Amino acid sequence: PGRARWARPGGGARAPPGQEAGGQRPGKRGSAVDKRDEQAVTAVKLYFERGLSQAEVATAMGLSRPTVAKLLQRGKEAGFVTIAIHDPRETSSELARRLEERFGLAEARVVHMDVPGGTDLLDELGRAGADLVVELVRDGMSVGISWGRTMSAVASHLRHTARSDVTVVQLKGGSSYSELATNDFEIMRAFCDALNATAMYLPLPAIFQDVRTLSVVKRDPHIAKILQAGRRTDAVVFTVGSVGRQSLILNLGHLNDQEVEELVERSAGDACSRFYTREGACAVPAIDKRTAGISLEDLASRPIRILVAGGQHKAVALGTALRMGLASHLVTDQRLATALLEEASEGAGRDPGAGPGADGGV
Repeated sequence: PGRARWARPGGGARAPPGQEAGGQRPGKRGSAVDKRDEQAVTAVKLYFERGLSQAEVATAMGLSRPTVAKLLQRGKEAGFVTIAIHDPRETSSELARRLEERFGLAEARVVHMDVPGGTDLLDELGRAGADLVVELVRDGMSVGISWGRTMSAVASHLRHTARSDVTVVQLKGGSSYSELATNDFEIMRAFCDALNATAMYLPLPAIFQDVRTLSVVKRDPHIAKILQAGRRTDAVVFTVGSVGRQSLILNLGHLNDQEVEELVERSAGDACSRFYTREGACAVPAIDKRTAGISLEDLASRPIRILVAGGQHKAVALGTALRMGLASHLVTDQRLATALLEEASEGAGRDPGAGPGADGGV
């Protein structure tokens, strides 16, 4: 089932990510509402609220049908109306219930890809993850976030809220020594814009070259304050990564070739750039000691832990993370949920993401 909501011009509808710094758009708070905007709102209300067809709207407004179509599109782009599809399977499916029971979760949401090759999985995970974030974050909370492709997808779907006194804390360093970018700043900004939050950026690389340098940096009062804030957050939003030679964290210039090989060989996955084995232990302690950000122990101790991850290639990483108790709330996809439950029921240590049918990276 779908639902349309219209927003009054001047009501402060939030621009899509990446447009906040651009020119003013129709209906932005504080801008004048011109005649075309007024017509767009009228068309939107007649079409979505009263259920008239475009032809009937055209007759009622004394306009041509193509003009009405343009006004409806203008209304969508300006944020006067938003379309929301509520799939009851995400929150009420048997898969979600079984995940909650199996892994002791407060809530699980499972996205369903009805058309293979259609809507992008990453986009669906981001939408469902963003919905859960907005529902769980309340006034006065502190929220820790990580970075990555999945986190970028979540950030892109966050809608503006009326939250107040919220603080968003960066849980791990995101500076890169290579041409690749983590987009940590953009993700932080999107979360702050949506939650009306104050930002606490962690302007560090995820992994330092040596322990001594990290130790000196951590003694800086500003850095120490941010790291402490991360450990004390009310909620965390993060993803887990599968560890392969193409993983972003392994290609930021923080690690030499030997260290990369060691992590690939020993790691089942990583959360907030903390690498863990299939048994849930630290994969390479020497590298972990050089990592700037929240530890797995502190991550697991946060009251609300929203883990968003999907794609068959993340089966081992996600399954291990769930058994470690890293998540209280989970957003994943149908195929991965099924694989995790099948592996749990068989009690074997096989890799549910291996073999034919494993999809691409998320």
